[in-house]
Amino acid sequence: MKTMKKTTLIILFLLSAVSLLQAQTTNSFTKVTSGTEYQYLGTYDLTRMNSIFNKELEDFLAGGSMTYADFKGQFNTPKYPVKLYRVYYNSVIPEFDNKRTLTSGLVAIPDNGMDSMPVVSYQHGTVFGKDECPSNPDKSMETRLMIAQFASHGYIVIGADYFGLGVSDMPNSYLVRYSSEQACLDMLYAAQDVLAALKIKPGSLFLHGWSQGGWTNMTFLRKLEEMNIPVAAAATASAPIDAFGTFDRWINNFQPIDAVYIPACFSNYLFALEYYNQMPGFTASAIRPQYYQAAKDFYDWKLSWTDFRKITGDTLRNFLQPAFMETGNIGRTNFWQIAEKSQVYRWRCHTPLNNYYGESDEVVPVYVAKLAEGFHKLMGSGDTHAISAGAKANHRGTYTYSVIHAKAWFDGFLLKK
Repeated sequence: MKTMKKTTLIILFLLSAVSLLQAQTTNSFTKVTSGTEYQYLGTYDLTRMNSIFNKELEDFLAGGSMTYADFKGQFNTPKYPVKLYRVYYNSVIPEFDNKRTLTSGLVAIPDNGMDSMPVVSYQHGTVFGKDECPSNPDKSMETRLMIAQFASHGYIVIGADYFGLGVSDMPNSYLVRYSSEQACLDMLYAAQDVLAALKIKPGSLFLHGWSQGGWTNMTFLRKLEEMNIPVAAAATASAPIDAFGTFDRWINNFQPIDAVYIPACFSNYLFALEYYNQMPGFTASAIRPQYYQAAKDFYDWKLSWTDFRKITGDTLRNFLQPAFMETGNIGRTNFWQIAEKSQVYRWRCHTPLNNYYGESDEVVPVYVAKLAEGFHKLMGSGDTHAISAGAKANHRGTYTYSVIHAKAWFDGFLLKK
């Protein structure tokens, strides 16, 4: 009996050791280059993927003009489980003479045994929580939707968190052009290093982005074309591609449809602009004094959006100083000149491009969303199309529509190869 008990104890000890080793392996980072390492987060199985397309999507769309019923049954049945990897990688901050910084992102790989797959680089939308980004997919429904729609059907999905989110100790780089480009570019390189370590060859590269990420997607696409890095096709959803026009419309031509969180978005942009463009005191000159501290705390992740809204209200006209708003009439101040330079559509684009927009979008005006199509036709370049998600498509509805339709469109490029 004593021998049996001793043997049992040894077996239990060994099993515990194996379990501990597995846990350590799951939570530890694997270094692949001097500046890149990755961590296995876990696997979304087919049951979880189906939940994303059903209950989780229903919650995501709740309360909007487009609901779960508008999309039920339109997603393809998930085909593969997906392995999730958090990636830490080194990048540089162009606005600070390429100062080195550590940032993070996600690589999601279909568990299908293939050694080569196409890649979708996804640029995420506005978030009001530091960890609501691709490297934390359980806190990012938009990322989970990309995983379920693309990765479960054989695409590797990658996504940068951007500077200031995820592991980054920098301030939020919200709509800061060069830092946004750099974070995405270096995430692409880091993902390639991770895939090489896992003995997977990346295939054709595709791009997609929503809202803030739609804007980021466009400036990233322009950067890739400038560097002669081929992109098979790109898509955006609800992209504010003309920052000047979008901001001036928000400030000086309020519409009842406007989202109640627009002041939060614009406030974060003001602080990001002040920090990354080194304009001390600028934000205090734009925001009404009674709201400044709440806005600063919100930007620094110290105040929730719910509490920010309680303090500041729902409209920019009550949030901003009148003198600042008037500068939008002519637009010659430093702020408006930077916004003008933040347009992300005026170049001769050569990549097939679909810009999805919603006719009831509460954030991005239809006129702005359609600018790329007209300009690119004017330049006689590329193959750009503005595609309506429908008359009642709001911000989240437009994104959901784009995920469904961009997948089918991207597939067509793979069939041509």
